[in-house]
Amino acid sequence: MRKVFEYSHLGGSEILQVRYPQIAKEIDSVIAGIKNLKKTKVSEEKTMPGELLYSPKEINAKFRKAFQAKGYHELRDTYTIEIEGYAGRIEGAFKQVDFVKERVLAEVQFGKYAFMFYDMAKFQYFFNENKADVGVEIVPCHAMHKQMSTGVSYGEQLIYDIERLKRHFPAVPVKVILIDV
Repeated sequence: MRKVFEYSHLGGSEILQVRYPQIAKEIDSVIAGIKNLKKTKVSEEKTMPGELLYSPKEINAKFRKAFQAKGYHELRDTYTIEIEGYAGRIEGAFKQVDFVKERVLAEVQFGKYAFMFYDMAKFQYFFNENKADVGVEIVPCHAMHKQMSTGVSYGEQLIYDIERLKRHFPAVPVKVILIDV
């Protein structure tokens, strides 16, 4: 895969370059190392029946294997939800990020737009808990998204929305990387 665009929110790219240059290089090498992708998913959608598409599950599996080979691991905080004045109690609730090394969080997102934005909320959570300095969101660009199932979002929309929210959300440094095959 290749990077087609990088966006730095609140100095996310700069923090990676200055404080975590080796991790920045590793992330770039993981992306570049995802090769020989084939369209293997047969569409059952009305708008493109029988068309071959890229499979998000297969791509995610390749990213998982590549990140784990470089020593990245999952970060998970488990907690109990108790709300004052509410009788319910929920045990075992959690926040989780797929790939973490040192204080750098990374997510690869080939899901619906809401999941891209939820990744920003998870970055914010771990930043607020002083468990992270920066987040990296790796997402398909619009051209790649058009070769996947409907419902897969694209990074340009995420960047557009982050810019319009200004510094209010996320209030954590983030680097967004748009990728293509």
